[in-house]
Amino acid sequence: MRRVLERCELRPFSAEDAPSLARFADDVTVWRNLRDAFPHPYTLEHARGFIEHVRGRPSGCHLAIVIDGQAVGSIGLKLGEDVERVSAELGYWLGAPFRCRGVMSEAIRAFTDESFERFSLTRIFALPFAHNTASCRALEKAGFTLEATLRRSAIKDGQITDQRQYARLSGRGALESEALDP
Repeated sequence: MRRVLERCELRPFSAEDAPSLARFADDVTVWRNLRDAFPHPYTLEHARGFIEHVRGRPSGCHLAIVIDGQAVGSIGLKLGEDVERVSAELGYWLGAPFRCRGVMSEAIRAFTDESFERFSLTRIFALPFAHNTASCRALEKAGFTLEATLRRSAIKDGQITDQRQYARLSGRGALESEALDP
């Protein structure tokens, strides 16, 4: 998947993205809003390892957010398994100089539109920390609906915090779900 949007481009990662990815990911404000698996400080080796990892995942599952030829963020899915194989969790981040410009909401909408079809999904959800209002707004602008506040459901940087559960559903009808069974 390669999509040129109004504010950015979404495309597969390449090895050449490692330096810009490391530069924009090595930011405590990025780390504070992601899972602990995302390292801080974020080094060139972390970027290379991440790119190698995502290149081994299903095509289109993780994409670079590119502005002016540089990978300035990432967007991806954790595909559900077993009975949740029609659902996926969305994750994303964007470098600080590119925030508050509509880039993320545009990327989320385009990526989820494509992902529903590519992966035969009926539901894509995200779990931003409740204090991350910019992320919550980006999801809402991209057509996601707030389903719940998961109180005291996570710990980050030693602090217990709430998460918000947002979801976007595909346009598939209920009867079509029977055709998804193996």
